[in-house]
Amino acid sequence: MKKFECVIKDQLGIHARPAGLIARRADKYRSRITLRIGGRPADAGKIMSIMMLGARCGQTMEVEIEGEDEEAAYEGMKSLLEEIL
Repeated sequence: MKKFECVIKDQLGIHARPAGLIARRADKYRSRITLRIGGRPADAGKIMSIMMLGARCGQTMEVEIEGEDEEAAYEGMKSLLEEIL
């Protein structure tokens, strides 16, 4: 299992556009990717699950990746989140 954290810097938090980008990227991998804010989990492959986190600017989001392609998923998700958040 691989983990990393990122701080949400977008003033609007994670709204529909970034949630869609995250879900599309997560769907490219076979690994299970879970986002957590304040201990609440969300499936990174589902837009509504991401939106339900209610992620706001300044919050720290944990990302857990587990599966057969976790190294590629780690690199891809970390790169995307650093770019869009």
